[in-house]
Amino acid sequence: MVGFSLGLVGGGGSILAVPLMVYVIGVPDAHIAIGTSIIAVTTNAAFNLFNHSRGGTVIWSVALVFAVAGIVGALLGSTLGKMLDGQKLLALFALVMLVIAMLMLKTRARIGVSGVKMSLANLPAIIGLGAATGTLSGFFGIGGGFLIVPALMLATGMPIMNAVSSSLVAVTTFGLTTAASYAWSGLVAWPLAELFIVGGVAGGLAGTRAARHLSVRRGALNVVFAAVIIAVALYMLARTLLPH
Repeated sequence: MVGFSLGLVGGGGSILAVPLMVYVIGVPDAHIAIGTSIIAVTTNAAFNLFNHSRGGTVIWSVALVFAVAGIVGALLGSTLGKMLDGQKLLALFALVMLVIAMLMLKTRARIGVSGVKMSLANLPAIIGLGAATGTLSGFFGIGGGFLIVPALMLATGMPIMNAVSSSLVAVTTFGLTTAASYAWSGLVAWPLAELFIVGGVAGGLAGTRAARHLSVRRGALNVVFAAVIIAVALYMLARTLLPH
């Protein structure tokens, strides 16, 4: 499930993996669930990035600058995330996701600018949005794809298929930074991470194929992206706000 989501929309990794580990598998410590999931998700994101790059849809110049800008933010965010109880902030994050989903649906007919390249005009937006998404990614222990995809589209105007593919560079980079922080603190269940990686590789192959199929239908991938965000955001709100 996690690998398929990463391959299809470039996001949903840890946001799906953490609740699955806590509520389905039964990992007792939320920080261990986050640390384990980010190891698995980062590995799966790198595998899906390889699949997308073979299709020629990754815009490397933009993706690398965006990712580098987010590394410091991811380090800062992961440090804060280990110190704070993020339940209320998770609820706020879910609300932000719902707003993003509505914007994605509103602009679903927009094709995007093909052949986008990094320039002096879009460089400040790429760096600024990269740093911001990196901080949020590290704080919540997520790969950040649900934020990175719309951020890349906003910064450069690229089509969603290019944003999904390019986002995996940042998801992998942010994930490595956060994963190193959690592994250093001993908050990773390695056998569980290995099993998640194996399943994620299979799911990622299917998700990448599905993304390529949807990208040729105008607005279809935007709608799927928004639908996944809405479902996950509502689940997060239910878990954080409703009494257990």
